[in-house]
Amino acid sequence: MVIINNNSEDAEFDEILERDFTSVFRHGYITVEGVTMPKRFEDLKNNIRNWNVREDDVWICSFPKTGTTWTQEMVWMIMNNLDVVGGQANLGHRSPFLEVSALFDYREFKKENKDFQPPPFIDDSLEFVKHQSLKGPLCLKTHLPWALLPKEIQDNTKSPKIIYVTRNPKDTCISYFNHSRLMEGYRGNFEDYCRLFLAGKLPFAPFWNHVLPFWERRNHPNILFLKYEEMVKDLPAIIRKVADFLEKPLSDDQVEVLSSHLSFESMKKNPAVNYEMVVSLNRKYNLIHCEGSFMRSGKVGDYKAKMSPEVICKFDEWTKEHTEGLDLFD
Repeated sequence: MVIINNNSEDAEFDEILERDFTSVFRHGYITVEGVTMPKRFEDLKNNIRNWNVREDDVWICSFPKTGTTWTQEMVWMIMNNLDVVGGQANLGHRSPFLEVSALFDYREFKKENKDFQPPPFIDDSLEFVKHQSLKGPLCLKTHLPWALLPKEIQDNTKSPKIIYVTRNPKDTCISYFNHSRLMEGYRGNFEDYCRLFLAGKLPFAPFWNHVLPFWERRNHPNILFLKYEEMVKDLPAIIRKVADFLEKPLSDDQVEVLSSHLSFESMKKNPAVNYEMVVSLNRKYNLIHCEGSFMRSGKVGDYKAKMSPEVICKFDEWTKEHTEGLDLFD
């Protein structure tokens, strides 16, 4: 087991991770710059740190399960003039996930299962992104916090457009729990998962260390900060804001077409964005033992049906501790 810290509570969290959140494609955890990451990230971090950043790429940055896929599809469509035909290709090809190979390390499994063929955008994501970059500007996804982004971004040597999307942490936790069970093999209970979330012991956590550095930079000209709740409340307004930020303004008719395309029901039924391909692959090879779908409800306030009052109180106190005086979440 990979021990992240030495005090007794951290050791308990490490035991939960080892017992409930390791698998044939997840072999342990490390901390890098205070961030919890799958052990495989150790092999990728220097290449990412030294990444040759292109200023005409657009980076979609987020903590997991905060509206990333929704934002990716919106941005790709705007960047590509609402190319519905081109948008039938899998989103993982069109808007690659930079560090996904750290989440799904299939190397050993492939040696024993010669017919197993994971999608190329997962199998070796860094090489895939390099290959896609040859074709022109990318809509690039990452869940890396500011501290783990390429040094050219951190030191302002390069200033690509960055769109950061976030969501209230209670709904994020619910969605991340379901995602972790369905996509990443988490086998534990929801109560332990909430404890891991609050303690910053899940991949890409701590949550506030992820959100706040982008919030502090929200007025930089190359950064657009979005909230999931605002997207739900008035999607056409957010589409216009994103289009203006990308310097690709849309007509009213185009906004209406894209709003329909991005509706939750449309996204849930769209095989190019709903990740059913990856879910089916994991089930075929018995890597995941969980029912469900990648896109579940998309509702604001969904946590109320799942979290106990005691856990809600802990989340509210934790949120107040980190955001007092900030106009971030209600």
